[in-house]
Amino acid sequence: MALEIERKFLLPEYPEQLINKGELEILTRQSMDQTYLAIDGAQELRVRKITDLDSGEVTFTHTFKDGKGISREEVEYFISEGLYHQMIEAVNAVPLIKERITGVWNGTTVEIDVYTQLELSVLEVEFDSLEEAESFSPPEWFGKDVSTERQYSNKTVWKELQNKASR
Repeated sequence: MALEIERKFLLPEYPEQLINKGELEILTRQSMDQTYLAIDGAQELRVRKITDLDSGEVTFTHTFKDGKGISREEVEYFISEGLYHQMIEAVNAVPLIKERITGVWNGTTVEIDVYTQLELSVLEVEFDSLEEAESFSPPEWFGKDVSTERQYSNKTVWKELQNKASR
């Protein structure tokens, strides 16, 4: 199983000025529909429909994650559109929709997630080691470090979305 090591920040505003100045180079723009199939404690199963906003290419993934905090086990692989739709129909849930902008700032790859159903934007940075993640000094524009705050995890946000939809 692969290890995902990442830190997450509550992005106070979209970094339009950095993009316009060329300090943040945009690599990809994607729309993601994310649905959880099962959640049990620190374990989760989810599927995603990923649309590349520049090329229009659509891919589907299935992911298993285990753990809490900035370091978690992760297995992710591509699945067919048919399997994706079967899983979505089986859980009959509202997908969490976000736009993901991947870019490079100061030699660091960043992923900005803008949640379209919520007033929430986060920035994530993935690392090769726990030591690298812990020693990383983020710039002020990243915002508050929420890496270990459960209310900002995707699965918590998705659960809240389900509760709103059922009211």
